[in-house]
Amino acid sequence: MSDKTPDAPKIEFPCDYPIKVICNAGLVVTEQVLEVVRRHDPALDASRLQVQDSKNGRFQSLRLVITATSEEQLQQLHADLKATGQVHMVL
Repeated sequence: MSDKTPDAPKIEFPCDYPIKVICNAGLVVTEQVLEVVRRHDPALDASRLQVQDSKNGRFQSLRLVITATSEEQLQQLHADLKATGQVHMVL
């Protein structure tokens, strides 16, 4: 066995970067998520937004593609989305 752990794949910035946000259901929450994402990617193409409701309708999965410019941008976006109190997971 080797003591070396494989390095995480490197992302070449800028790039299109898909994200999935699991949040509470509701149009207001969707708009709130889009507002946060636009702060990090002002050129966000909201027409590419895909929304899927959970089986019981309490949650939604929002799929977006942002233009990622740095690892710091992605970390801050994740933190800002979680800070809304409406977002349960960012993938």
